[in-house]
Amino acid sequence: MPYLLRLRLPDVPGSLGRVASAIGEAGGDIEAIEIVEKDGDYAVDDVLLEIPHGTMPDSIVSACSILDGVSVLWINHYAAGGNIFLDLEVVEALTEDPSSARDRVIEMMPVAFRVDWAASVRPGEGADCHVVHATEAAPRTLPWVEVAVPTRLPGDAVYVECAAPFGDDVVRMGRRGGPEFLDSELARLGHLLGLAHTISRS
Repeated sequence: MPYLLRLRLPDVPGSLGRVASAIGEAGGDIEAIEIVEKDGDYAVDDVLLEIPHGTMPDSIVSACSILDGVSVLWINHYAAGGNIFLDLEVVEALTEDPSSARDRVIEMMPVAFRVDWAASVRPGEGADCHVVHATEAAPRTLPWVEVAVPTRLPGDAVYVECAAPFGDDVVRMGRRGGPEFLDSELARLGHLLGLAHTISRS
């Protein structure tokens, strides 16, 4: 069963190797690793792994947490399996058909940012917004929020959310339960949406 594990670990040679060994000894099989953020002497990494039936995610968490300087920020099921889309791959996909770039970038958000849903919205009637394009798991109704820069939103009891301007629209994304959106993720989101908007006008 695929899981996403987010770790904070010392940014020194050998740290990732120790984590990989611990995950393997606990029964996990690493599919992919991506550095999400560097913070001084530490790095935040997303580890996509397969955990076989019968192995508890808690055993992976325990194996990582006992390592010196390593902390587990989040672990949960990951619907996209072992796929990681790098930003360059997203941009390449958008340039294949510039006329559909605005919709295509929304469809690629769940894999590119490891979120459960994404939606492009604009002001609607009353307090709710009009959904322009959304992934299948996106809520059918969303309250309108106006943002000038990529921003974390309060979310609700189920989702951690963020939003970013997208031309005249706003893009919303949500993760079930977490983890919180990092500053580096918000910066990436703004950059990719800016590229998608530019590509769509070419």
